[in-house]
Amino acid sequence: MIIGNGDIAKALKEVDRDDLLFFASGVSNSQEKRESEYKREFNLLNSLLINPGGKLKHLVYFSSLAIFYSDTRYAVHKRTMELAIKERFWHYTIIRLGNISWGDNQHTIINFLRNKIKNGEPYKIKDEYRYIIEEDEFLHWMRLIPVWNCEMNIPGKMMKVKEIVQGLEEALKLGYCAEEDDEEGIGYEHA
Repeated sequence: MIIGNGDIAKALKEVDRDDLLFFASGVSNSQEKRESEYKREFNLLNSLLINPGGKLKHLVYFSSLAIFYSDTRYAVHKRTMELAIKERFWHYTIIRLGNISWGDNQHTIINFLRNKIKNGEPYKIKDEYRYIIEEDEFLHWMRLIPVWNCEMNIPGKMMKVKEIVQGLEEALKLGYCAEEDDEEGIGYEHA
C-alpha cells in the first residue's frame, strides 16, 4: 500500500508489496515555511496508529540525509518524525534519501536548475556537493527492504552542484529535459 501521490509515490507503484505500507506523503519542499504542512504530515502518520480490525503493516518512511548536517525547520521535522516512528511503530524501515532526479516537483534541485537554465534566468551555483539518486537505483533499494526494522541511507551519486548544472545544460542542448513550469524555491536540504 502506498500513501501519497508525489514523485516518490508514483515510482513506488513498480515495487508495491502487500506486507509494506509506504508513507510517501510527507513534506516534499525542504524550504517549506508553513507549519501546517509539518503538522499535516505528523497527524497523518499518527492516524496510521489507529488500525481497526487488523495487524499494522511494516511502515516505510521517507526521510532525508539532511538530518545529519542541517538544523533547518525541515531537517528538525524529519528527525522528529523518525523518532516518532521508532517510538510508536513495531515494524518500520526509515529510508534517508538524497535528491531525486525524476518527477515534476518544482522544489527539487534538478527541476529548479533545469527551469532556470531553460528560461535563461539567473541563479547562484554554490560550491558544495549534493547527492543525486536516479529512479532505477531508488527502485533497486526499495525491492530490498527487509522484514526487520532498519534504517537505510540511500545517497545516490555525490556531485558538485556545478557538475549537476553542466549535465542539465548538456541535456537541454540535446533535447533530453522535459519542459516544466518554473516557480521559485528549491529543496537544497534534501540531501
